[in-house]
Amino acid sequence: MFDIDKWQEIFGTISKNKLRTFLTGFSVAWGIFILIVLLGAGQGLRNGAESQFLHDAVNSINIEGGVTTMAHKGIKPGREIILKTEDYNFLKNNINQIDKISAALGSSTAEMSYKNQHGSYMVRACMPDHNYLENATMVSGRFINENDIKEYRKVCAIGIPVSDELFKNEDPINKFINVDGIAYKVVGVYTDPGNGDLNRIYVPLTTFQRASGNGNKLSTIWTNLDQQHANDGEVAVSQIRNLLASRYNFNPADLNAVRVDNWGEEYKRIMNMLDGVKLFIWIIGICTLLAGIIGVSNIMMIVVKERTNEIGVRKALGATPISIVMLVVQEAIFITAVSGYIGLVLGVGLLQMMSKNLQGDFFKNPSIDFSLAISATLMIIFAGALAGFFPALKAAKVQPVEALRAE
Repeated sequence: MFDIDKWQEIFGTISKNKLRTFLTGFSVAWGIFILIVLLGAGQGLRNGAESQFLHDAVNSINIEGGVTTMAHKGIKPGREIILKTEDYNFLKNNINQIDKISAALGSSTAEMSYKNQHGSYMVRACMPDHNYLENATMVSGRFINENDIKEYRKVCAIGIPVSDELFKNEDPINKFINVDGIAYKVVGVYTDPGNGDLNRIYVPLTTFQRASGNGNKLSTIWTNLDQQHANDGEVAVSQIRNLLASRYNFNPADLNAVRVDNWGEEYKRIMNMLDGVKLFIWIIGICTLLAGIIGVSNIMMIVVKERTNEIGVRKALGATPISIVMLVVQEAIFITAVSGYIGLVLGVGLLQMMSKNLQGDFFKNPSIDFSLAISATLMIIFAGALAGFFPALKAAKVQPVEALRAE
């Protein structure tokens, strides 16, 4: 491997056949490049999908009212089902699989001010468990609690951007902000992995219901399952639908009467789909690599054919078959190793550019596991060695006299 004479011969052969060597190396580099970029892009899609779900609790169930589309027990379709606070308490007490549960009343934009600072932000009226379901983390202070709900307190928890824009360098805790003419005391500041969830303030549901004149109406009930029942989402969905059907007297098979979305199942479905995309990417990448390897093998066969006379001379002068095989294999390994490394570097470089310039809600941090990239490169080097080995083995078996006669 470290014989200087052999390396001189290899570089001499490469320099005499620059175009051929370039095209051979290009096919290998292109195969690695395509594999790296496709795998990285696939990971970017997966990261984007996961980030969308991980903004909130993954195994969560969202419940919203709807309109009946089936007649039931003499009642005509077209009846609107509006959820109420009593439904929140009913489900909380009757669904054993529940871990956290919240109820909310819409998301409306409101004008807010503190001293001379003004801004428009989303107001979400909710219950105390809401921050867990949103995956929100308190930076300072606290979130809405049960006493706020029971006593109709005018308090709020605000996102970091709201705090920065309204309070600048002041500590917002225990300060009052004006929300459409109503003063709310800030009791906490939170952060959230979902950027769209940061420009919000959360207020107690009961307080907002009373202030807005909505009585006990809800727009949604949101819950998640405990770890023991994390995979029982469909069972919980059926149970919720049956309980609400009994309360509101509609057909449990009427999916439009009450909408119950199981985000845990949706998460699994999308992840399975992305696993299929990843498998497809591997198939495309491997086929591209095989095309490059076949190209290397064909070129090495041509190289051996052109050097048949030289091989005959070497064997006549006492060269062993293994030395001839190693000469050809070494050249194949060198070409595939250098080309594979170039393809790897270019692929990773493109992924870095994509990571900086192509970030979006559904495409984040396209990257590839370093060990996987190295394994792919080693794989093509090994394949290159095999591509050179078989033509070289055939040449090494040729008798010196026959080799010398070859044209």
